[in-house]
Amino acid sequence: MAQDPTGRNFSVAEPLDLRETRTAAAMSAAGLGEFEWDEQRNLLIIGAQTAVLAGLPEGALPAMGAEGLLSFIHEEDRDSVRQAWVQCLEGDGRFDFQFRIIRPDTGLVRWIEAWGHAIDHGGVVTGAIGVVRDVTAQRQKENEREALVSELDHRVKNVLASVQSLASQSARRTVSLEAFLKTFLGRIDAMAAAHALLMATRWRGAEIGNIAAAELAGLAHGQAHWGGPEILLNPRATNALTLALHELGTNAVKFGALSAEHGRVDVRWSIRPAGGFELVWLESEGPPVTQPTRYGFGRTLLERVTGRELGGAAVLEFRPEGVRATLTADDTALAQEEREAQKARGRAVAEPAEESLVGASEGEHAPDDIRGVRVLIVEDAVLLALELEAGLTEAGAHVVGTAASLEEAQRMASLSFDVAVLDANLNGQPVIPFAHTLAQRNTPFIFATGYGDAAAAPEGFDAPVVRKPYNVRQIAAALVSALSSGR
Repeated sequence: MAQDPTGRNFSVAEPLDLRETRTAAAMSAAGLGEFEWDEQRNLLIIGAQTAVLAGLPEGALPAMGAEGLLSFIHEEDRDSVRQAWVQCLEGDGRFDFQFRIIRPDTGLVRWIEAWGHAIDHGGVVTGAIGVVRDVTAQRQKENEREALVSELDHRVKNVLASVQSLASQSARRTVSLEAFLKTFLGRIDAMAAAHALLMATRWRGAEIGNIAAAELAGLAHGQAHWGGPEILLNPRATNALTLALHELGTNAVKFGALSAEHGRVDVRWSIRPAGGFELVWLESEGPPVTQPTRYGFGRTLLERVTGRELGGAAVLEFRPEGVRATLTADDTALAQEEREAQKARGRAVAEPAEESLVGASEGEHAPDDIRGVRVLIVEDAVLLALELEAGLTEAGAHVVGTAASLEEAQRMASLSFDVAVLDANLNGQPVIPFAHTLAQRNTPFIFATGYGDAAAAPEGFDAPVVRKPYNVRQIAAALVSALSSGR
């Protein structure tokens, strides 16, 4: 008898069937099943939950000896289980096995973990008792992690190989260390931009408009224009197109249309009827173009590498009125979801879309339009905030302050400013409360975010969104839009 806290006696004894019911319920809740091997009676006793997990009949089955038990295990795992059982007997008698079975009722392969201990009578093993559980889902996750690690290793090696190749090829075609560093670092920056775009979507892919914006927006004031339908590229094509636009842009700045005050670069892309896309780079109003006498690495990269990486071709034309480059890609350059979407649309040719806010580079969105505008920057990455402040200041804006946290931003709400740049996430805190503060006082703002590829503003705010990585021209264009809309 036992006593409760009031001193009253009560019995702790329970009926056997109640204890068994409670134990069975706990085992079932934990996803466990019990079994027993009785060598003396040559029986394998399967519990109710084990029968459910393994697809075996409940109750006593002929064991057919220790080797006979292995008949329930996948043939590829029998040797390892046999060896583990020998080690169990040589040790303390405890075992923990993982093996596959083929369920006799469904034919499905499942991973089972079994652990327990051998039964020893006077130094003679007479059987074993233990529990089992289905660990198929756990094994699948482990396999997925191993696959991800393997894929990461593959990508890192590819990046290192690409960097090594760029360094080697750039060095062969430059005559001074200064020229090499400038060329090589420019190409590394382009690779880093592609990587940043891919990281923003967890390597799902990158949209052509974002690639164009990353490479062209900062080249020349109001001289680069681009547009086309939204097309999501896979990581390999993203890297190829980024490097191609970098090479074309660098050449245009040095020798082509962007070397002249009134030169112009137009980039347009469209969906091909057979799938994939075509992108046309067209320079105009620059200095007269002549056929180059030197075959540089940039041209080699475009004509011999880009086309192959895109599953299409790259054609360069050195017309007197300006360079024209045509890049074609088949559907292997597309992200899987984009490929499926194009197939669903019957691979119809899409008309070029209007230039997006981020990709726009017309006069009304030029950085000069923000001269005199008072801007508050809310960004937790200090280096990024400093760079943005410097760029906006050079563009003629007046930065009234920078805040790195939500609390600091709220304290700066009393400052006098015309518009704000809000990082969507501040050290794990959403910037939404401060956005509500600005909305209540009718102060326009824009969002800068590195999350996903959705164009919509957080919480449904009617505010422009600029996706990271961005440059000052993109931010300036978004600020102009916010100010003109009055949001």
